[in-house]
Amino acid sequence: MKTLFVSDLDGTLLRSDQRTSAYTNQVINELVTQGMLFSYATARSLVTAKKVTEGISAEIPLILYNGAFITDNVTEEILYANYFDELVDELLDGLFAKEIYPIIYAHIDGREKMSFVPDLRSPGMKRFTDSRKGDIRIRTVTSPEDLRTGNKFYITCIDEPAKLYPCYEKYKDIYHCVYQKDIYTHDQWLEIMPAETSKAAAVSQLKELMDCDKLVVFGDGKNDLDLFEIADECYAVANADEELKKKATGILLSNDEDGVARWLEENYVNY
Repeated sequence: MKTLFVSDLDGTLLRSDQRTSAYTNQVINELVTQGMLFSYATARSLVTAKKVTEGISAEIPLILYNGAFITDNVTEEILYANYFDELVDELLDGLFAKEIYPIIYAHIDGREKMSFVPDLRSPGMKRFTDSRKGDIRIRTVTSPEDLRTGNKFYITCIDEPAKLYPCYEKYKDIYHCVYQKDIYTHDQWLEIMPAETSKAAAVSQLKELMDCDKLVVFGDGKNDLDLFEIADECYAVANADEELKKKATGILLSNDEDGVARWLEENYVNY
């Protein structure tokens, strides 16, 4: 029986410094050499995900942007993708009407770009985009209308809950929406994706691609709930959201205590 192990990154595999520890790297790399099939499913892009996990040598495909893409970890080829259809313009109209000017992730002329209007950033959005200075994907524009360009796949809104929550309620049954606070800055986020996008859908595709019989997952946040629902076993770290813990097969040590790696080191032999 082949088992696929999939971990979330932020708050789960990564410590609070947004890096995998030397211990976690060592354990995962050693188990991979023994045959473990290990990947991660994250809201991050390939650029930032590979940066924070640079000590891990696992080579099977990765789940990015909360399941918008499955990407080959070696060639960086996109193996599976979800994009918005033309109705996304109505969604943008609704956000702009509420004076919410998001970050739009899209492929423009074959290149991945994150577009935003610098003069219309909320404080939280400014903190986030400033933390990405130097990122080759950044595309600053002068008008909200310029955000409509490209083949769009991910929309990130960072603003006050009073503005974002009504939008979450309005769109949650139309699109795949994740409404939660950022674990590092505690800013309120609303992330909107095509309805077909989810970690669960992408991981199911990966499981089939890798011809695996069993799925074991690890997570900490509400955006891992769908992943927990399809897994044979699901483990929450001690710092996880309480709602996620209720769905878990078991509770591990926290992310800062390398909970996932310690569990793998102790239990992989049983798989």
